[in-house]
Formats: sequence, structure tokens, C-alpha cells
Amino acid sequence: MNHFCRADVLRILHISANQLAGWQKAGLVSISETFTFFDLLQLTKVRDLRAKRVRPAAIRESLQAMQKQVAGMENPFLEASAFSVGSRVAYRHQGHSVEPIAGQFVMDFAHTGMVVSSVKVRPIAKFDTAGDLFARGVTLEEHPSTHDEAIQTYLQVIEVEPDHAPAHINLGTLYYNRRDFVLAEKHYRLAVEADPRYALAYFDLGNVLDETGRIAEAVTAYTTAIRLAPTYADAHYNLALAYERLLQPRQALPHWQTYLKLDATGPWAVHARNQVSRILQADKLKVVYSREK
Repeated sequence: MNHFCRADVLRILHISANQLAGWQKAGLVSISETFTFFDLLQLTKVRDLRAKRVRPAAIRESLQAMQKQVAGMENPFLEASAFSVGSRVAYRHQGHSVEPIAGQFVMDFAHTGMVVSSVKVRPIAKFDTAGDLFARGVTLEEHPSTHDEAIQTYLQVIEVEPDHAPAHINLGTLYYNRRDFVLAEKHYRLAVEADPRYALAYFDLGNVLDETGRIAEAVTAYTTAIRLAPTYADAHYNLALAYERLLQPRQALPHWQTYLKLDATGPWAVHARNQVSRILQADKLKVVYSREK
């Protein structure tokens, strides 16, 4: 599963660092410097509920109540559809709308208003929506022994929702790791078609194009990823590598430098720093040589 840094999350979700820190402190998302797509989905729902003035404590309590109410549910934000009912949170799941803290059904009359009924909720069995299947696929992907099952699960997601970009991305990555670059490219391109603003899709597409020797096309894909997400450190790094392979060190230089600004202590920082020094030294030698002539 691909990860996003804190800066990426703030940019993608249009939230502040203080908002994210507050939600982490409230226990609405794990405290970490890296985030999965899973976390992005959860944070998006927190952001939308907070925009409707639902308190963090109410959100947290609703999540806990929903887990108790629905047998087998692990993450209500990913396995159901959350929405606000005044100051509370309700969830649509298996054809029902539920306010889990009160243990009551909520009925939607043509979206004109929400009315709470007095009927107590009974436990609801799990239902395979695209969200359910995707969450299962992510879990299966964590263990190499269940990657075959993860692939089949993501394919089921696409049957339910053909334009599910994250499922295409994860399928592409599973195939890429198996060196099945044809299928990897297919799903990365489908992800791009499904969501043309998805920087990660262009980045992964660039990786498979690079791997299969289409360096100029990879440059285009990486460049698009950076246009969509200027602080995407790995995209700058891979774009710099691609320019080096095309024997264009001057085009690579600004991307090495940007990568170092974004991730000065990362595992590839030493290599990037060496490349910057090499290119600058080569340019100095060229200037000296031209003056001597």
C-alpha cells in the first residue's frame, strides 16, 4: 500500500497542520508521520463532518458505537457511509441509516430532512459494497501469502465500481511487484482515466514506463504527478533519475535539489546529494574548459 507524508495529506485534503494534529490527538486517526490511502479516506470523512460542526468527541463515540452495533465491522468510516444528523453522526449501511449511539434507525425522506424513528437497531450482517471489498483487499495485501486473494478482491471492487481508482492502483502495484508490467500498466492507466487528478496514479504509471524502458514517457508521467502534487518528493527523485538516464543532468538537477528540500534525511538523500555535487562540479569544469579555449 502506498503512503503519503504529512505535507501531502495537508495539501490533498486542504486542511491545516493544527487540524490534523487535533484529529490525531482526539483519536480519530492514528498518530503517524505517514498515511495510507485508508487514512486519507478516514480523514476526508472527519474533515467533512467537522465542516458541519460535529464535535471530535461525538465522531469518536459514534465510531465506537457503530463497531459494537454492527457485527464484524472494524472501521465504520470505510465500511459504511457517514453523515451528520444535527450534532450527531449517522451511518448508511446495508440499506439502513443508523444513529448508533442512540441505537436508532434514521430515515431519509427524499433528502429533505432526517427523522429519527423509535425502532431499536438490531445487529446488521456485513454487506459486500465496494468499500467493504476494498477494505478487505487492503487487509489481504498486508500479507504476501494472501496476495492472490487480494487481487481477486480488488477485481471484485472493480466489478462493483469500475472507476474505483484506488483499487486499480493497488492492483497495479500487486502486478508490478510480480513483474507483470503489462497488467500493472493497464490498471495504472485505468486509475488515471478514473481520476485525472490522482498524482499517485501518474507516479506509479511513470514507474512501470521507466521499468519497461520508455523513459521519455515516464518523464511525462512523473512531471504530471509533480504538477498535481508539487511536494511529492518521490516523484522529484524518480524524475531526476529518468533525466539522468536520458543523459540530461541539467534537467535532473532542480529535481534532485527539490527532493533534498522535501526529504533531506530520507534513505535516498545521500545519493541525491552526491548527484547534485557531481552535476555542479561538471558544470564548473565545462565553464573552466570553455574559458581556456
